[in-house]
Amino acid sequence: MATAAQAQTDAGGGSGSGEGTENAKPPQSKAARRKAKKEWKKKRKEEMEQERKVKAYNKKNTKKTRKRMKKTRKKAEMHNENKREFFVKRWLKRRRH
Repeated sequence: MATAAQAQTDAGGGSGSGEGTENAKPPQSKAARRKAKKEWKKKRKEEMEQERKVKAYNKKNTKKTRKRMKKTRKKAEMHNENKREFFVKRWLKRRRH
């Protein structure tokens, strides 16, 4: 039993050594900030363009087809991220014997 308690305390949390490292950014020059902003804008424009293309593609289909595609896309994303189904859905799933 003592080993379990020791393992929990050794899992670390309150040491304070790693806190604040993510928010601490080195000061950037104006040119570096401009470059970062330009890259961000370019990336954002590409993302928005992709979203418009997907929306235009989906408009060609019927509402029923769009719903089915959205459902399968979400299911694929969950599967790819190794996430489980919603717990109520799992509880109420029909058991096959």
